[in-house]
Amino acid sequence: MLVIIGIGLYQYNQVERPELVNTKGRVFETAVVTRILKDNLQENGARIGDQIIMAKLDDSGEEIEANCPNGLLFGTVCKPGLDVVMISSKVTGSSLYTVYSIQRGKYILGFILLFFALLCLIGGKKGISTALAIIITFICFVYVFFPMLMHGVSTIWAAIFTSTIVLTITIFLINGATVKALSAIISALLGVISAGVIALAFGAMVNLSGYNVGNIESLMFIAQNTPINVSQLLFAGILFSSLGAVMDITMDISAAVEEIRQKNLQMTHKELFISGINIGREVMGTMSTTLILAFFGGSLGTWVLDYVYNLPYLQLINSNTICIQIMQGLSGSFGVILSVPFAAVLAAYLPKALEYKVHSKSKIERISNNL
Repeated sequence: MLVIIGIGLYQYNQVERPELVNTKGRVFETAVVTRILKDNLQENGARIGDQIIMAKLDDSGEEIEANCPNGLLFGTVCKPGLDVVMISSKVTGSSLYTVYSIQRGKYILGFILLFFALLCLIGGKKGISTALAIIITFICFVYVFFPMLMHGVSTIWAAIFTSTIVLTITIFLINGATVKALSAIISALLGVISAGVIALAFGAMVNLSGYNVGNIESLMFIAQNTPINVSQLLFAGILFSSLGAVMDITMDISAAVEEIRQKNLQMTHKELFISGINIGREVMGTMSTTLILAFFGGSLGTWVLDYVYNLPYLQLINSNTICIQIMQGLSGSFGVILSVPFAAVLAAYLPKALEYKVHSKSKIERISNNL
């Protein structure tokens, strides 16, 4: 099955990506700074202008002269022995080299490996399953969601489909193929869809769409050259953002209700449902706060600018940026809140309903065998 799925994903990922930016003749290479030919350090400690350096390319071993810009987004402060990434641009047969940044890849990879190592070491078998679920989630985004967009699938439906796969695999890997896992998956999916529906309703009422985002010019250029519906990216992002919190709270409720049911088999559906609601009330407050804080932290720079400039209330509350951030935080929190009754109902009624079906099927089989 894994081989078949792998072949299918490989074939599905054979999409044609249009050349949106002309990168002909531009190559990224790694190098080591050997010496500084011209520094940009001033007497007052400030750096003005660019550095001119000599660096040795890792692949060819050739020593080249390069320019290192003094910028916050590109370039760095070079010194001998520093590992950097070069941009090689070929112009009329010769190559011009510019320092893009320091080499960050090995440090990023190191922290990722440390994260997985601690996850597996402390979490044991559950940690290994969690690590595998995270890897599969990343694969789903890169090899399922993005290709679906390139194939012209609706962004919202692609997000729902990908969320379903991520939910199912993550919960089954960590908690096994149990009834409580099934109730958590269904209720989480309902909660995530609720968040998306509320986001769409919110956007319609305040006249917000995916065209109000800050990088809309670049997205519109993509929309003109690909089948991607960029107007739905904002709302698909809300689905993915609320996925983790909703999955967490539904699994908590389902597991707790199942534990209660196992300890007291005489409890009624109503009593189990009330227990699920009470458990959800204890958790949903912190989960909603977690989502709002996550969105707030992701846009902290914008909030600080608005605070420092002391913008008036009417300007703030009616700006596209602030409205989008509020919509994201509230929609995700709505999904968390609404997933509580979904999880409580399914956790209370689904196990006994499936158990009844199993017993009924066994009874029919026994009667059939007797006949």
